[in-house]
Amino acid sequence: MTSGPYAGAAGGTTIPRCYRHPDRETYIACQRCGRPICPDCMVAASVGFQCPSCVKEGSATVRPKRTAYGALVRNPGRVTNTLIALNVAVFVLIHVTGGSPSPTSAGSVWLRRFWELPWFPSGAYDSVAGGAYWQLVTSMFTHVEVTHILLNMLSLWIVGTQLELLLGWWRYLAVYLVSGLVGNVAVYWFSAAGSPGNPGAPSLGASGAIFGVFACLIVLALRMGIDISQMLVILGLNLALTFTVANISWQAHLGGLLAGLAMGAGIGYLPAARRRIGYPAMFAGLVVLCVLATVVRTAQLPAVSG
Repeated sequence: MTSGPYAGAAGGTTIPRCYRHPDRETYIACQRCGRPICPDCMVAASVGFQCPSCVKEGSATVRPKRTAYGALVRNPGRVTNTLIALNVAVFVLIHVTGGSPSPTSAGSVWLRRFWELPWFPSGAYDSVAGGAYWQLVTSMFTHVEVTHILLNMLSLWIVGTQLELLLGWWRYLAVYLVSGLVGNVAVYWFSAAGSPGNPGAPSLGASGAIFGVFACLIVLALRMGIDISQMLVILGLNLALTFTVANISWQAHLGGLLAGLAMGAGIGYLPAARRRIGYPAMFAGLVVLCVLATVVRTAQLPAVSG
């Protein structure tokens, strides 16, 4: 006589049925819990099959995989795509509201000029000295020329997704924003803004932030033993263009580059035991330095322009 869960009323055996679909007969059992499962419930395991419940329980107890710098291993690009979308949205709003010469400007006089809002530098860059300190951040999301934004966004998509994969969303976003901020503070310090007879010109674009992202990626690749010769060639070409082509802010590019190198070194070479506190402290420290540099530069400008 057979006993157990499959024993019939008259002592015979019954065909096992899937515990999730009682109307389906099956001879396959979960390798983990032993319950019968039908083909729709079979999840391939290293040996045999498991049921969905056991797979879910196993996933909850397994630590997710992370990169060498603490990022969860997942499809990258969310932050990069969001940054690109934000830059494009600002560009479109500037043009459709008449903030820059464009085919759509003439018919948009009924809209408030987005370009005139104080969040974006519509005049001399030394408007920061007048109290518009937020423009040190918002200017890195501002473009007025099609080629400018196309080149910047293409570069961001290429290098940004790679760094986002390594660092995860918040570290990557911090590198981007801090690099852009350092680049703009460098413009504030080393451009002609505030000089007698030359109030300066707007400094716009995401180039400083992108240079920082690229520099950080180079340092981390070097730390991981990856051949960086091609990246160095691309960096060299971009630096050559920076110092030879007119109307390119070398201050923003160089400032972002140096910030990216510093953060890349901090991220790549900081001992693992100190990263939880060390990473935020590094980012916050650079922001504090930017604030202090801005305050000092602002205090100098009245004497320069007077």
